[in-house]
Amino acid sequence: MSEINQSRRRLFNRRKSNAIRPPWSKTDIEFTDICTRCDKCIEICETKIIIKGDGGFPEVDFAIDECTFCQKCVEVCPEPLFTTTDDSPWKITANINETCLALNEIWCQSCKDACDSRAISFIPAIGKAPQPQITLDICTGCGACVAPCPNNSITILEQKSEILSKVKQ
Repeated sequence: MSEINQSRRRLFNRRKSNAIRPPWSKTDIEFTDICTRCDKCIEICETKIIIKGDGGFPEVDFAIDECTFCQKCVEVCPEPLFTTTDDSPWKITANINETCLALNEIWCQSCKDACDSRAISFIPAIGKAPQPQITLDICTGCGACVAPCPNNSITILEQKSEILSKVKQ
C-alpha cells in the first residue's frame, strides 16, 4: 500500500471554509489535517454548540446556544489542535444584518439583553426604534446574541484586521 502524499491532500483541502471551529483552534486547514473526528469535544461541550459538521469535523453552531469559554474542548482533545488558552479564543464577532427588527422600525433589543459583555447597545433615534450598534473591541464572539434573535438577523463572522481598523476610525 502506498503512502498518502500529504502535500497533495492539502492542495485539495485548501477550499475556504466558513465553518467556525471550537475556540482556540488552529487555522481551518491545520484543524482538518490534524483532527481525527473522535467527537470528544462534541460530547464534552457544556452548551452543546459543538456539532459534527461538514466531513464529520467539529464546528460551532450558535443557533443552539453560546460559548462559555469553559475550555473543556481544549482539555479533552488528544490532538495538538488548539493554541494556548492565554490567547484570544478566536477572531470572530457578531454582525447584524438588514433583517434586524430594530433596523426595520420594530422595537426589539433581545440581542442586547443576551450580551454579557455589553458589546451590543442601542442608540436612541427620534421617530423610530433605537438602532443597534456593536462595539467590536469588546465583542467576544461568544454567540449569546444569535439564538435569542427572533429574526435570525445576527451572524458570527471572522473579522479581518483591515475591517476592524476601518470600524475603529
